[in-house]
Amino acid sequence: MRALILASGLVAGLFTLSGPAKADACGDLIDRVVAGTQATLVKRTADFAELKATDGIGMTLACGQLSAVGVQFRGTSLPEAYFPLFGRAGHATTGIAADVIAAAGQKAREAAVTTRHSNVDAGNALVTCSLSNSSGSPVTACAVIDKDDAR
Repeated sequence: MRALILASGLVAGLFTLSGPAKADACGDLIDRVVAGTQATLVKRTADFAELKATDGIGMTLACGQLSAVGVQFRGTSLPEAYFPLFGRAGHATTGIAADVIAAAGQKAREAAVTTRHSNVDAGNALVTCSLSNSSGSPVTACAVIDKDDAR
């Protein structure tokens, strides 16, 4: 009788394990960013992803209560694709129009040329850009950060 009860418990446990998987909010967000930017996923943890885009542009995605997507480039002049890609990545994470995010990114980067760091309000998101020097190479890093995750 004990064996029958134990076997019933194991079978019930297997059915529970094979049920629907829990929602993966970060995975869904990664999928939206990849679809919107055509970037390739390089590395992922439970709440963070690193992606690679065209023209040597790197991307990072932080998932959480308030999400953020960052776009980085090492070099003296940004590729033409930088701000359009930034806009699409920001749209994928915030729902704000890609052209609005791209324009805010350009404005923040222009200001960062003299201040090294700049923020621009973009409605439900903050757009921030920083310029730095790493190993003698200039680095541009811009991010779109959710201010309100209620979408």
